[in-house]
Amino acid sequence: MSKQPDPTRRSERSRQAILTAARELVSEVGYAKLTIEAIAARAGVGKQTIYRWWPSKGVVVFDSILALSEPNADSGMALPDTGDIEADLKVVMRATVAEFADPAFEAPIRALTTEIINDPGLAAQYQEKLAGPVDEAKKARLRSAQRAGQIAADADLDLALELLYAPLFQRWLLRSGPLTPEYADTLVDLFLTAMRPPV
Repeated sequence: MSKQPDPTRRSERSRQAILTAARELVSEVGYAKLTIEAIAARAGVGKQTIYRWWPSKGVVVFDSILALSEPNADSGMALPDTGDIEADLKVVMRATVAEFADPAFEAPIRALTTEIINDPGLAAQYQEKLAGPVDEAKKARLRSAQRAGQIAADADLDLALELLYAPLFQRWLLRSGPLTPEYADTLVDLFLTAMRPPV
């Protein structure tokens, strides 16, 4: 008797094919020209398969990018917390710099960023679906550092994140310098100089 195919594995293969197709196509044609039909054709699935899991192309694209940066979603979204904020932030910032320097990640994010600049609705979706949850995880780690006395207790954590990440984003966006581990470490050092409690 032949073994029945596992629908769970088949569904996961289809899901991964759709996410890969969305990433590739948004890099090639841009968000505005991207269609569900094109994603389905590239992934080798029907349009209804995509609509069963995602309500719009924007959500497919967001999930495709999130899948790149969060390959193990089951582990939850949290930053390392060894008790040493400097070491933990350097791990995170080095990983972020490496991600932005990786063409497989960089191309779809650049295409999406271009669309976000001109589309307030897409910007709001991006904030809600991706940026917001990631920022909350970052702030949770900074709150832990505040409780440990490593960051000023009265620090505005939203502004703190901008202080840490904006230079990296500007360098990446404008291609104004290399994205290296040393650059990541320097950003953390400058950030902590500004954020440590007064002596």
